Formats: sequence, C-alpha cells, structure tokens
Amino acid sequence: MELSALMAQPMVLPSLPRAVALLMTELAHDEPNLRRVNQFIGMDPVLTGRVLELANGPVFMAPGKVAGVPEALALLSTAQVRQIVSSARLGTTSRSVPGVNMQQFWRCSLNTAKLARSLAGIVHQNQLAAYTAGLLHALGELVLHLGDPERVPHLATLAPPLDVRRARVERRVVGYTYAQASAALARRWQLPQGVVDALQYQDAPFENKAYEPLAGVIHLASWRARAREAGMGEKELAVSFPGEVGVMLGLDIDMVLQQDPIDWHVKPEVADYMV
Repeated sequence: MELSALMAQPMVLPSLPRAVALLMTELAHDEPNLRRVNQFIGMDPVLTGRVLELANGPVFMAPGKVAGVPEALALLSTAQVRQIVSSARLGTTSRSVPGVNMQQFWRCSLNTAKLARSLAGIVHQNQLAAYTAGLLHALGELVLHLGDPERVPHLATLAPPLDVRRARVERRVVGYTYAQASAALARRWQLPQGVVDALQYQDAPFENKAYEPLAGVIHLASWRARAREAGMGEKELAVSFPGEVGVMLGLDIDMVLQQDPIDWHVKPEVADYMV
C-alpha cells in the first residue's frame, strides 16, 4: 500500500485516558488553569495534534505558524478545547491499535518530547517545536498499524514497534516508515514546516538536501527513549549511539546521556507522564 493510500483511509487515533480525564476535570471549572491544561494536553500526542490542527487552520488564518500547545491555547477558546477533549477516542493498552502496547507508546512519546526539548536547548533550536515533534514523532506507527493491519503487525518478528531498528525494517518491507506517516499527518494539520521536516527526516536526517538540525534532535531523542524501553545497558548504548548525527549537532554520547531530563532509574511502568 502506498503512503498516499494509507493516509486516505479513515481512522481515529486513540488518546491517553489519563490525559483526557484530567482535562475534563480541569475544563469543567469556570476558569480553567491554562498551565494545567497545557500540561495535560502535552501528555498526549493525539490531543496535541488536534489542538495544533485547529490553531493552524483557516479559523485563525495562521497556517504553519503555531508550533506548540502554549501558542495554540493563546488562540483557542475554552469551548473549542473542551470540544476536542470531549470527542477524543480513549485508548486502551491492548485493543486500541493492534500490535502496539499503547502504554509503552505514550511513555516513549513523552520521553522523546522531553529529551528533544532538552537537547534543542543545548544546540540552540526551538524548544517548543522540538517538544511537539518529539511528542508526535511516532504517531505514524499508529497509522501504519491501523491502516495496514494485515501486514504491519507482523513486522514485530523483525523489530517491535518501538525498537531502534524499526524504521529500517519498515523501509525495507513496507517501502516507507512511521516517520513519513507522522510527517504526512503534520502536513495535513498545517504544522510549521520545521516540524514537518523534523518528522519527515527523523529516521535519516542526512537524506534531506538541506540538513534540518531539528530532525537530528528528534533522531537522538528517539534513540535514547527507545533504548530505554529496550533496557539497553552501557555497552549497548555505546554501540548503537548515532554518532554521525551527534557530530553534526556537536553532541557526543556523554552529553546526550547527561542531559536526560528523566529519572531513568525509575521503572517504565511507574512513569508519571508529567511534562
């Protein structure tokens, strides 16, 4: 199936139930706390995408301008945010997207976003755009699983959905990767071009004619978050570190690991999803 055909299929991506519940409670107040609303939306890739889609849409006549949830909330009314949240499809661990552990997906997405924001600060890139791209970076994986259920779930025998090798396997078997699908979503939502490019080239930053530093940031952040999910030790981290991307950004493995804004000693299953 071609990417265009995949993207043309109707599908509803699931949201993190905890984020939806927290938002519904906060938005029920006469004057919701925007800091908490921003925090809760920023826990979930799908809610973030929908909020940014509306903010970059024709209503506000600012396509390609709004890169992050805080900027979007400055434009959207409480009623608009409430409508997005109330219509969200709630996800579950096992049945929302066949072949994908959704708790792991949400955790890895959030960790990638946090790392991307931290690394972007070091290399003087837009931290808000980095967080958004990091959070949305794997949405294409959900699209692949929902849109091609006969073939894609079986790729787990070669590399699980959040394996550091996953993009290479998808490119070889499917012909494109979750990165291209994530970028297609961002393009449809009229997100800023820098975010679209970061998603498009995240798995292969040097494919772009003009190297996009933010794509390299997402590449490194995704590598670290996925390595955590795989339980990699020091030797495995050293062997798998994307050195060429690090060199382009002026980052070595020690700099990347030392900048982790996450307590990696806490077991993944007890992650608190706070941003």
